[in-house]
Amino acid sequence: LLAAVLLCSCATIRPPRGVSPIEKTLETTGYCKCKKCTGWRRTWYGKPVHAYGQREGEYKPIGITASGTKAHKGTIAADTTRYPFGTIMYIPGYGYGRVEDRGSAIQGDHIDLFFTKHKDAVQWGRQTKRVRIWLPPQYRRKP
Repeated sequence: LLAAVLLCSCATIRPPRGVSPIEKTLETTGYCKCKKCTGWRRTWYGKPVHAYGQREGEYKPIGITASGTKAHKGTIAADTTRYPFGTIMYIPGYGYGRVEDRGSAIQGDHIDLFFTKHKDAVQWGRQTKRVRIWLPPQYRRKP
C-alpha cells in the first residue's frame, strides 16, 4: 500500500531524509500526453495506437507511464538503465520529480519532464540543468 501511495499522482514528491543527492548536469526536454509528444494516433474507429516504431499499430494507453502510473506534473521520463523507476530528482525551474516513464529517444543523461499543457512543454524546450538525484534505496552505493 505504501508503494502505491508513493507512486500515486496525489503524493507529494520529496527526497528521502538523511540521504545525500548525486549532482549531475543533464539535458532536459519537456513533453505532454499529446500525439506530437508521445507518438500516437487514432485508428479509423478511434482506438489510440503507437504511430511509429517497433510497436506501430499496437494499442497505446494515453497518459499512462511505462511504470503504470498516470502521468502528472512531476513525472520524469529517463533512461531507466541509468535512472530506474522511483529515482527522485530536483530540476531547477521545474521542481521535484520522479522517474516513472521512459522513451526510445530518452537515452543517457537526458530526461524528459512531463507538463500538462503542450505549450508549456514547448516553452521549456531543451535546457541543460544541474540536477540533484536520489536513487531508490536498492540502487544506492553502500559507504
